[in-house]
Amino acid sequence: MSFKHIFNQLNWNEIKESIYAKTASDVERALMHPVRSLEDFKALISPAAAPYLEQMAALSQRLTQKRFGKTIQMYLPMYLSNECQNICTYCGFSLDNPTPRTTLTPEQILKEVEVIKSYGYDHVLLVTGEANKTVGVEYFKEVLQLIRPYFSHISMEVQPLDRQEYEQLIPLGLNTVLVYQETYHHEDYKKHHPKGKKSNFTYRLETPDRLGKAGVHKIGLGVLIGLEDWRTDSFFTALHLQYLERTYWQTKYSISFPRLRPFSGGLTPKVDMNDRELVQLICAYRIFNEEVELSLSTRESQHFRNNVVRLGITSISAGSKTDPGGYASGQQALEQFEISDERSPAEIVQMIRNQGYDAIWKDWDNVLG
Repeated sequence: MSFKHIFNQLNWNEIKESIYAKTASDVERALMHPVRSLEDFKALISPAAAPYLEQMAALSQRLTQKRFGKTIQMYLPMYLSNECQNICTYCGFSLDNPTPRTTLTPEQILKEVEVIKSYGYDHVLLVTGEANKTVGVEYFKEVLQLIRPYFSHISMEVQPLDRQEYEQLIPLGLNTVLVYQETYHHEDYKKHHPKGKKSNFTYRLETPDRLGKAGVHKIGLGVLIGLEDWRTDSFFTALHLQYLERTYWQTKYSISFPRLRPFSGGLTPKVDMNDRELVQLICAYRIFNEEVELSLSTRESQHFRNNVVRLGITSISAGSKTDPGGYASGQQALEQFEISDERSPAEIVQMIRNQGYDAIWKDWDNVLG
């Protein structure tokens, strides 16, 4: 049974109503259970859980330290291209955004690598727009072979591919693939993705299944918080995670929490999520799943990131540039979104150490076993 089959049996509005119907008693039971169910997760992300945030944070911190120790893994995105054939209402790379496009050459990529390595990074996340002819599988093969000698862990956040294409990239050094559904609300998904291959909701939904079958080391999930009701979208993400862990049990998983950020001519969030609610969601995921890695990017503010690293987050970026060639050139091309926390990697590492944690530059698997 594929996740598509499970997903199609559920109704968005019914799930939403069941989350908002949760009570304080449901939250208390969820906090007491040694192993939490999806119904417990609903309670932990519900409005009824808001008064229990302090308890949730303490439990989340304890569970995270039990599994991961007092460590935060460092990673950095490297944007290779802002070319894209999709129209997406929320993204600076959208095809209908009239701006110069660029794709990095091998020479330019190596200049980016030089700067990234000077910061201390050993884990890089490759990011592109979705333009199959310009930045397709052959381009990815070339890039992986070019940068593999410099990094112990290479992740990608690019267009969804076929299983056979992932199988070609894994031997070249691909460790992790991040593929965000953006929203699990089928009808609203169509509104935000009116043109391009990304408009195919089902193909994107089935991407983690293709990745699992291809044998990728780690799969990253998430939604773009702000497109739809964050609680309902988060339930479907947790459902997806549970299915994947049971089906592809040898694969590792991560969750990210991108909140909709401004870009030139960008979309206003349909649903606002405040900082307390994001803390609630982070803690809910950790209490629900002790093994999943939880990642936070520079989309979030300095103040927020300072306060949340102790509560369940296990990986963090620092010094990010969201435009191709941004590290080496110093010239700003089209950015995917605006950065909020602009501190350098060295400053973030010092912040982590000040809180009694260790910044890990290499892949965790070599550290934790």
